[in-house]
Amino acid sequence: MDHDSMQHFSAGLSTLLLAYVVSVIGSLIGLACMARARAEPTRATKVRWTAFGAVAIGGVAIWLMHFIAMLGFDVPGVPIKYSVPLTALSAVVAIAVVGLGLSLVTLIRFTAVRLLVAGTLAGLGVAVMHYVGMSAIRFRGDLSYDPRLVALSFVVAVVAATAAFWFTLVVEAAAARLAAGLIMGVAVTGMHYTGMAAVRVTTDPAVAAPQGTTAFDLVFPVFVLSALVVAALLWMLFTADDDDVPGGIA
Repeated sequence: MDHDSMQHFSAGLSTLLLAYVVSVIGSLIGLACMARARAEPTRATKVRWTAFGAVAIGGVAIWLMHFIAMLGFDVPGVPIKYSVPLTALSAVVAIAVVGLGLSLVTLIRFTAVRLLVAGTLAGLGVAVMHYVGMSAIRFRGDLSYDPRLVALSFVVAVVAATAAFWFTLVVEAAAARLAAGLIMGVAVTGMHYTGMAAVRVTTDPAVAAPQGTTAFDLVFPVFVLSALVVAALLWMLFTADDDDVPGGIA
């Protein structure tokens, strides 16, 4: 089947807007957790806030954004299902890789080199999560990719993620934090749709009917779980005691 027959906005541009907004919200929460981790005096609390930041950025800003954006993916006349284990694995990959990147600038002394490595890891987390998530797609046919656009999607993710980390770590003004969240949202959504532009679909009616779950069957549990995660992270940020942190979160 021709690539042009695919639809990335089958539900309208609302999926793009919602995906970007969710990505920005997750990024802002995660970057706030990241700043908090750097300000904490003890290693245990640094580790805790770093983990919270990884969940917010990896789980909400990256994975949930991808899930929302994929609600607009459609190949007319071809039923599409998803492997639940691989879909879940993509979330784990995003959280783990982002957590590793964050730890380089929250648990040890900050340097420009570590910032670059952390941004690279976070960007790779965005990209790897995307392609693991795409491997969960099941339909009568195969997916292939334009390698040039795949490479570009990795570059977009790494550059924008590094820029977002720089704004958070180097510039402490509130406006810079907001800019960091907006940039991180661009990193995630930009990488996603660049990666989707690389997709090529080939259908084959001889292939057995796909096994798995439709994206819309996953909407309710995914959104309920994500809402609980966001609410819990916001509650912890707003109720955390700043008295033990020199200068607060600032």
